[in-house]
Amino acid sequence: MCSEPRQLSPCRSLQQPDRERWLIVPKLRVNREIRVREVRVIGPDGEQLGIMPTPDAFRQAQEMGYDLVEVAPTSQPPVCRIMDYGKYKYELSKKEHQSRRHQKSTQVKEIKLRPRTDKHDLEIKIRQIKGFLAEGNKTKVTLMFRGREMANQEMGRAVMNTVIEQLADSGTIEYAPRMEGRSLIMIIAPKS
Repeated sequence: MCSEPRQLSPCRSLQQPDRERWLIVPKLRVNREIRVREVRVIGPDGEQLGIMPTPDAFRQAQEMGYDLVEVAPTSQPPVCRIMDYGKYKYELSKKEHQSRRHQKSTQVKEIKLRPRTDKHDLEIKIRQIKGFLAEGNKTKVTLMFRGREMANQEMGRAVMNTVIEQLADSGTIEYAPRMEGRSLIMIIAPKS
């Protein structure tokens, strides 16, 4: 630990280590980390170089200017490839980044209703729900009760049944209407 707590810059223990934020690469053994006696070696162009002792394979990779990377540690003997490990890690991270970019994420949108929501207002809310479902998002429909409305929950259930009937063609009920506290909650998923 640092002897002077006020000085942050010269003290190494308080500084953040350099971390690769979005790089997720499987941990492969490289060069001198490979501890087996013999390995099957694949060249940089994909050609089979045969089974050879690990030090010889490492020396050959060094002469070519590449790294020796263990790609299949469970096979007998383990398979190692002569390649540029830094370039390999970079290409893997680029592939992962591309797959994340093209991934479609679904969100849960929420519409709040009341038991006394008027007919026209309800139609507008249902139109909004249809829009959310068309975009591929799930929708949580929350019907909130206040005060004495809790005594007349059948009014709220009637509103929910109207919503279910109107959305029968554009969505499926994932979570049927249930009471949670003072709210009647339902989740609708888009039809696939």
